[in-house]
Amino acid sequence: MSHLSLLENNYRRKHLTCVRHITLDPTGPGVVRIHMIPPHSQSPEDPFLLLLNGAQLVPLNFSWAVLLSEFMYCMEPYAGLEISADDWESMLEQAVRAVKKVYPFVKASLLREDMGTLLRSLVAIARGQEPEVEVAPLSLGEYADKMSAPHRMDLMVSAMTRDGLWHCNQKCLHCYAAGQPMGEVKELDTAQWKEILKRLQAANIPQVTFTGGEPTLREDLVELVDAAQWFVTRLNTNGRRLTPELCKALYEASLDSVQVTLYSDKAAVHNTLVGAQGFGDTVAGIKNAVAAGLIVSINTPLCSLNRDLADTLRFAASLGVRYATCSGLIPSGAATTGDSLATRLSESELEDILRTAVDTARGLNMELDFTSPGWLPEEKLRALGLQLIPSCGACLSNMAITPDGTVVPCQSWLEGVSLGNMLTDPWESIWTNPQCAAIRAESAKMEHICQLQTGNRKEAAQ
Repeated sequence: MSHLSLLENNYRRKHLTCVRHITLDPTGPGVVRIHMIPPHSQSPEDPFLLLLNGAQLVPLNFSWAVLLSEFMYCMEPYAGLEISADDWESMLEQAVRAVKKVYPFVKASLLREDMGTLLRSLVAIARGQEPEVEVAPLSLGEYADKMSAPHRMDLMVSAMTRDGLWHCNQKCLHCYAAGQPMGEVKELDTAQWKEILKRLQAANIPQVTFTGGEPTLREDLVELVDAAQWFVTRLNTNGRRLTPELCKALYEASLDSVQVTLYSDKAAVHNTLVGAQGFGDTVAGIKNAVAAGLIVSINTPLCSLNRDLADTLRFAASLGVRYATCSGLIPSGAATTGDSLATRLSESELEDILRTAVDTARGLNMELDFTSPGWLPEEKLRALGLQLIPSCGACLSNMAITPDGTVVPCQSWLEGVSLGNMLTDPWESIWTNPQCAAIRAESAKMEHICQLQTGNRKEAAQ
């Protein structure tokens, strides 16, 4: 077993107890957001975890964590500024001098070389390129007992009802939040959500998603996004209120990405599934978000009414979208009613749709992921060419906060389990809540099934 030196232990105690973050190339097309998350334990063998652009997870040993930490310190004065070649050189020299205080017997030239290799490798991974050094894959299941918080918190800033009336500009056939008790509570105000953001940062949670309900119905959305600049931020929306003005304001508030639900390229199909004449507004919203410079993805929940996913991908690509996800129906809310269940796809139907869609996405140079665990076996997903094999992340990689501040296992788990309140309860008591720990243990098995429902695969076996 390895041991930290006295200098390393002192450095860890002073500088490596909370999440650190930097943004490289913030205004460029290849922006890289890096959050370095310390392990829950103090063992030198437990890796730090890097979250790149809110997506990739990379393990980091202690000495490289020191290197990256000092580089982050040196970058802080340049936040939001253009960095010249001379500034970059000065930062590296300053960082190496600081690291030498922890490792006095290591040559400065070697520290400089390692720091350059580390930074270039992280940028390459974040941009989907081959890194200079081999990075071993890290399973969240293996890392679960070293975590002190999830990596993402979904903020349901908008409720499904207000004063007893429906409070959404659509009424989707498959809405996972419709009719859910925890989705129909009174919304927190601006100050309360800002307080929650402070508490999430203190809990070392590096990513937040603004969702609902429909989050763009909140007049303070830009203010909340602006208050969340420490985090990797995403907006989940139906896109209907994404005007040019709102998109510009969200971009200036440093929103990292926006995901728009697009059911179909065909107006009649989309409108039927969202329960409103919303297709034109949604398409306009996508165009406005792309034009504003936001990173835009679409999400398409699949059912028997919108089988033509390949057509939807071609349409999205024509709008400037390069990222797409699709899913089965989340077994929650309206998706458990008869009208929704009547449109549910069989395993073979879903497989056929995905096979065509994957080929189409490849031809369009689009990234396509399927996000619903339990709907297709892992071997079939891999055979289709899908790289992401979905698994339940409840109480592990992600959790959610309902409109009144209640913490739940995930944004679809809106009845039966309350893990505490983010405004009134200490984070430690929420994370160690026996229900939270039990759900996390199930997620850590990485069995690729949804804990809300085992999905088509197990249903068919019963």
